[in-house]
Amino acid sequence: MSSALQLVEASIDLRPEPAGTGDATYTETRRAPAVLPAVARIAWRIGKPAIVIAAFLALWEAAPRLGLVDEVFLPPFSAVVQAGLELIRNGQLWEHVSASVTRSLIGFSIALVAAIPVGVAIAWYRPVAEFLSPVLELFRNTAALALLPVFILILGIGETSKIALVVYAGFFPILLNTISGVRTVDPLLVKSAVSLGFSPLRLFQKVILPAAVPSIFTGIRMAASGSILVLIAAEMFGARSGLGYLITAAQQNFQIPDMYAGIVAIALVGLTYNGVLVAIERRLSRWRTH
Repeated sequence: MSSALQLVEASIDLRPEPAGTGDATYTETRRAPAVLPAVARIAWRIGKPAIVIAAFLALWEAAPRLGLVDEVFLPPFSAVVQAGLELIRNGQLWEHVSASVTRSLIGFSIALVAAIPVGVAIAWYRPVAEFLSPVLELFRNTAALALLPVFILILGIGETSKIALVVYAGFFPILLNTISGVRTVDPLLVKSAVSLGFSPLRLFQKVILPAAVPSIFTGIRMAASGSILVLIAAEMFGARSGLGYLITAAQQNFQIPDMYAGIVAIALVGLTYNGVLVAIERRLSRWRTH
């Protein structure tokens, strides 16, 4: 009888579990279902753009093959990819991309360095605003491409005129958004900083510029996209390299897949610029509550 009871006790362990074991298991069991919706949201956030882009590319591939559009003027996406790979293989695509990116980065950097201090000065000091506003308003309402012949006549057909055009196109979006961002800073933040004894330089560094970062970066992103578009247009008329030149030369030689490969390259460059700027903005705006 005692041996039978020992066998039953051995098969059913009646000893208490170590302290905390049951609680940890219960916590993990509750935590697992809570994690799944978050993972699903992240997957959907990443997958939704991919689905839309895949659908667009599938339509692009199918429309010429089904005869919905003329395949001569809109080749299938696979033909464009093949043309792009050939341009990569022979080095032409890299030559044109590097030329356009170099021009745009130089011009955009000059516009950035010039526009932010001028915008801060106009927003913060009334005499500066009254002195510069009439001239800035005049040029702000003049399209950059309308001044392309002027830049070419004054600066020549070389690199200087194209970089100057990029500076002109990128300057005003950054300037206007900097002015807006500085002027809309919460006055209570400024008064609090002044009451704490902040010097003007420290006030700009710790209060004004951080609060104006979102507005400034809106202008920076607008300037980046606008400067690329203006540069591509300038390269179509007076250049021997660059993505604008590649598109125009391919169109004139009726190399239609090469033309579309250049257009896709422009889109990828623009997406890269925007992605880098968004990452920088998030890093500089980590103090903000979301």
